[in-house]
Amino acid sequence: MRPTMNQFQVAPEIFEKMPNACFGVVVIRGIDNQKAYPAISDFYQKIQEELFEKLAGRKAKEYPPITPYREAFQKLEINPNKFPPSIEALSSRIEKGKWIPSINPIVDLGNAISLKYGIPLGAHDLDSATAPLEVRLSHPDDQFVPFGATSPETIDSGEILYVSGHQVKTRRWIWRQSEFGKITTHSTNIFFPLDGFEDINGSDTKEARDELATLLEHHFEVKPFVGWVNKENPTCPF
Repeated sequence: MRPTMNQFQVAPEIFEKMPNACFGVVVIRGIDNQKAYPAISDFYQKIQEELFEKLAGRKAKEYPPITPYREAFQKLEINPNKFPPSIEALSSRIEKGKWIPSINPIVDLGNAISLKYGIPLGAHDLDSATAPLEVRLSHPDDQFVPFGATSPETIDSGEILYVSGHQVKTRRWIWRQSEFGKITTHSTNIFFPLDGFEDINGSDTKEARDELATLLEHHFEVKPFVGWVNKENPTCPF
């Protein structure tokens, strides 16, 4: 039987680089991601339209909720112009009036919350995990397979990653997710991390986490697990 992860942890070296980092955690199990959820589709469209209005006359990279992530990337020596944070990549599409197409209900709902709060939010299939999910610096044996690809690409030394064992879930912290653990219509057990900064948008990160959990419970009729990780509490069992 394939092991599933039951813990999320952030390595000490991450807090050495970003002592104010914080992570909202939501876990949901036993959901049906194959059905149509019109209310989720409507919510997703509404959030995109509202963000389009907020971004009128400005670039996504200048939008106040996004600037802390660009600044963090620069401090981490990640070029945000070449490797934009995920929330900026999503928002840039909206800025240009290009609505983000529906993927599946879980991905759509996660994207909607991410766009509403301007906070990076991932979604990972727990059943594909080979070990607990963690944020750490890269190891030589780590492998990342981009969306739509079949072969791994090279990981930079010292790169911040979301990983399960040596399966890289997200490169350059919150830049791009991989084929490993992507959410499909067959996903039933899912882990959502929300990435923030305690002293900048910590309260917004908690609010986004809580709204996500509430909507998941409402639409999928199961009780989510909710947690929080920071420098003082780097491990979150669930």
